[in-house]
Amino acid sequence: MWKKKGLVFKVKDHANELIKSHASIPFAYHIEKNVFRIYFSSRNENGKSLPYYVEAIVSEGNINIIGKVVGPILELGKLGSFDDSGIMPSCLIKNNDKLYMYYIGWNPQVTVSYRLSIGLAISYDNGLSFKRFSEGPICDRNLNEPYFNTAPFVTIENNIWKMWYISCTGWKMINNYPEPSYHIKYAESNDGINWNRNGNVSVDYDEKAQALGRPCVFKQNDIYNMYFSYRKTDKYRVLSSEGYKIGLALSSDGILWQKKYDDAGIELSDSGWDDQMMEYCHVFEHNEITYMLYNGNDFGKEGFGYAIR
Repeated sequence: MWKKKGLVFKVKDHANELIKSHASIPFAYHIEKNVFRIYFSSRNENGKSLPYYVEAIVSEGNINIIGKVVGPILELGKLGSFDDSGIMPSCLIKNNDKLYMYYIGWNPQVTVSYRLSIGLAISYDNGLSFKRFSEGPICDRNLNEPYFNTAPFVTIENNIWKMWYISCTGWKMINNYPEPSYHIKYAESNDGINWNRNGNVSVDYDEKAQALGRPCVFKQNDIYNMYFSYRKTDKYRVLSSEGYKIGLALSSDGILWQKKYDDAGIELSDSGWDDQMMEYCHVFEHNEITYMLYNGNDFGKEGFGYAIR
């Protein structure tokens, strides 16, 4: 079971002329000793998300934020490009002397709420600053995936780049509002830029999950572990029982997965910042303690917290 440690980054304590709400999709990157850098996205006064980071000391089961928030570390894309209305970092991967940041690019739409694509930015100074790899996305909707792709998690194993990502399969009107359904797919690459998407569905829909959010994948005892978010689509905006929760899936090959909802070991709190939603987690280990960063109610509006195991 996970032991919750509470809200560690409160947006209200770090708000400024750019950061007005949310600290979404947090993930940690190890710098040295007990120092980590936590990347996340916050919304400005126009509701557009931009990427930031803050440093933290991670030690003996505690995470303590140090210093001020840095950013935005990447500006919005050019008018009309895939990321001109929002950038949300999703994961980091070390590639020799470079650091690849895969991120979510936002565009507003007319008939539905938004369109999402996967972008790439590269750091040459170990994550202090980033440069956009291209003005276009590295993964976007195509012939076989006609709606959107988003929220990737990338690893490198035996020189093969592996990506688990969210793929939308359609929209439908619910209570006069367009709602998407999306599940988790798998792709491979030789360089982290050109991806072979063969339609492999890793974690699919069931009676509990009509929308599956950003995965976090790691290996433990030769078994792939994936923590992911899941929710229903019909009433999740009004009923906490149908909002985002954190699930677990296991796999022997990283492609085919078996969901283990009852083994996730973390549930909604009875009250407070995560009593209606939990989502977008990042699980990492440091000095034999496992940490989980995650968001709570309203997609991380108040900030992000953590739990340990």
